Amino acid sequence: MSDTFSRKIAPDPKVAFQKAEMQPILDVYGRLVVAGEARDYAIGMERDVAIFAIFRRHAENPTWRIEKEPALANRQGQYAVYGSAGQILRRGRELKQVLRVFDTRRFTVIK
Repeated sequence: MSDTFSRKIAPDPKVAFQKAEMQPILDVYGRLVVAGEARDYAIGMERDVAIFAIFRRHAENPTWRIEKEPALANRQGQYAVYGSAGQILRRGRELKQVLRVFDTRRFTVIK
């Protein structure tokens, strides 16, 4: 009889948004939908970053990306909002402060 057991290898841990973090993000997304500036979203979880992407149309690149990267928590802050061209619109340690970028400006998509 063999003493070896079949063991599953644990998958690499992934970074994800917690429930308390999702509520303010979905509130912002809902406001953008009502304003007609967003139609779809996607959530991505990687080994080192979690992404909430907001799309103006579902077949395009995301108009905005909200990212959580815990490795930057002690430096620049773990939360960031990126624009469609990859520019950082706001970065910080607290999610609600970072999401205020959507309150202070009226976004328009330039074609």
